[in-house]
This record gives sequence, C-alpha cells and structure tokens, in this order.
Amino acid sequence: MSEYFSNLSSIEIIFLVIGFLGQALFASRFVIQWIYSEKKGISYIPIIFWYLSIFGGLGLLIYAIFRKDPVIIVGQSFGIFVYLRNLILIYRRKEKK
Repeated sequence: MSEYFSNLSSIEIIFLVIGFLGQALFASRFVIQWIYSEKKGISYIPIIFWYLSIFGGLGLLIYAIFRKDPVIIVGQSFGIFVYLRNLILIYRRKEKK
C-alpha cells in the first residue's frame, strides 16, 4: 500500500484526500438518517442529510473531474442538482408556514 502512495505526486494525493473526504461525507448521511429515524421511530430524512449529500457529492465530483471519469461526473452532477432541489422545496415549504 505504501508503494502505491509513494508513486503519487503531491497533487494526486491532495485529490485522493478530497475524494475520500467526499466519500466519507456522502456515506455519513445514511448513518445520520438512521440515527434520526431511530430517535423519531419512523423513517425520517433530516435537512443535514441533504447538506451532507451536497458536500459529499461535490467532493466526489471534484475527484471525478480530476480523474476524468465521465460516469462519476455525470452521476454526481445530477445528484447534486437533486439534493439542491430538495433543499429549495424544504425551505419554500417552511416559508409558507
């Protein structure tokens, strides 16, 4: 494993860290959702879920652009749009109350 990292440039290591951080944020949203649902006793998606989705997705998108991976670029770009749209809908509904 250390052999792998010793062959990477500094910029590659930076983007690798960005990718791992993005993945960690993205994955943590499920843990957060699970904790909130257990507390409420029902399936529940808290607002933090959408923020973790956006920031995790952005980290993964940055990494995908660096790697020039069109599959991940398209998937994360679309996902980020959906997460943002959900936040817009949530905040609009709160304003109407």
